[in-house]
Amino acid sequence: MRDFDTVSPLKILEGSAQRELGKGNLGVLMARAGLGKTSCLINFAFDTLLRGEKLAHVSLKDTPEKVASYYSVIFDDLITALSIEDEVEVRAAVDRNRIILAYLRDSFALTRLRENLTNMAREIDFVPHTLIVDGIDFSVSERDLFEGFKAIATEFHTEIWFSALTHRHLSEVNERGIPFPCSNVDDLFSIILWLYPTESRVVLRLLKDHERDRVPDTEMGLDPDNFLAIEG
Repeated sequence: MRDFDTVSPLKILEGSAQRELGKGNLGVLMARAGLGKTSCLINFAFDTLLRGEKLAHVSLKDTPEKVASYYSVIFDDLITALSIEDEVEVRAAVDRNRIILAYLRDSFALTRLRENLTNMAREIDFVPHTLIVDGIDFSVSERDLFEGFKAIATEFHTEIWFSALTHRHLSEVNERGIPFPCSNVDDLFSIILWLYPTESRVVLRLLKDHERDRVPDTEMGLDPDNFLAIEG
């Protein structure tokens, strides 16, 4: 079996200041609609799960069953990409170390998330190394929401990855090179990644790297079918 880190999209952080997002920090993946943000985020999740770490996937748009089906489809791709032989055992470990929390029909609140995380830690000894948060509308969310997530990341010693929808017609960036809708809250995020298409692949680009004043040009090609890193 090949190691997942040979194909993980988070290989892009190998040359970053800390080589990871890190506990207590927020990270965001930005991309246009339909480009594959959720699939790419789930590969971020597998980066945690295949190291035997615990993960909570927080969805504001899909049911737990639909999220689980995404993981199943992407895991099937990984079986081929990584030549996984002990498929049943690895899949069972992934399912055991992952919890899906769905907040549909505007039911999400930071207080509910904190209560759920507290109960998970107390009742089943489940403390996630990573949270994946999919479905936050950055364009209408206030700064205090992300400050609240930052507090949760610190309190529960977890890292939190988000997805953010960019807009083709809004191309302006702030003085640090961060586009809307993250341009007004980029100081709260330690890692900012941008996913964009080319003719033959999608490209993942590092826009912010922790506290570095200048981020070197760092990008990586991804397979548009499975969002795994392309060699070279």
